[in-house]
Amino acid sequence: MVSLKLLSLFLPSLATATTLLSDPALIAKRNTTLPTKFGILLYPGYTALDVFGPLESINIYGQAHTIDLYLIAATLDPISTNNVFTTASNSTSYFSVLPTHTFATAPQLDVLLIPGGIGEVLVDEPLQPAVDYVASIFPSLQYFLTVCSGSGLAARAGVLDGKYATTNKQVWDLTVAKGKKTKWVGKARWVIDGKIWTSSGVQAGMDLMYAFVGEVWGKEFAVSSAQGMEYLPNVDARRDPFAEVHGVSSVYDDLVMEDGRIKE
Repeated sequence: MVSLKLLSLFLPSLATATTLLSDPALIAKRNTTLPTKFGILLYPGYTALDVFGPLESINIYGQAHTIDLYLIAATLDPISTNNVFTTASNSTSYFSVLPTHTFATAPQLDVLLIPGGIGEVLVDEPLQPAVDYVASIFPSLQYFLTVCSGSGLAARAGVLDGKYATTNKQVWDLTVAKGKKTKWVGKARWVIDGKIWTSSGVQAGMDLMYAFVGEVWGKEFAVSSAQGMEYLPNVDARRDPFAEVHGVSSVYDDLVMEDGRIKE
């Protein structure tokens, strides 16, 4: 195990983040119901950064506190980032990960994250078991996070009905069509509605996670972990240049937003 002393020599920001998490005074101030059990829903053709970008912050937190991570899919077969359903590529650049649990065997979670990806955008029926799983587990979650078009799968499960949410702007029309009862916010990098956190495309998932980490584990830790990753977060939920690039807007864009939450 790498010591904090060694970390402080090479990665001072990571060491600072871990020290912050270990400070007894800070620990005493934290809510005792902080999330520790995280699940990632996987399906063929998911976008890698949607998963591994947000997970880096969780891994840093896990240096000082126990985090349980569950990779959940329909079966225990390897899950490829290649979309094997409709547009499978002959390239060998794609990789696979092994799920730890199926939808039937997954334990109770505090947090569930759904990545986006071409496998979600172009496919509906093969993902129905995932939709059913989301609908069943959602009520018991502390937090529910989606990145990119992962919000489309969530919308199909009905958990975004009547809620504010956003999604990838490049596939905006395809995704919002899956949630007719969702209040889709066009000009937003991420949106928070109760326990639901949704983000725009791919890298926006890291901005969502930065905001999530700041709210749940503290802004000091969020800043230190971002510095350790040499990551420059977008801290303005309304600053989403890709809404303009792709000509996306909605009737909810003029509502006041504060830290990702719509103020009605």
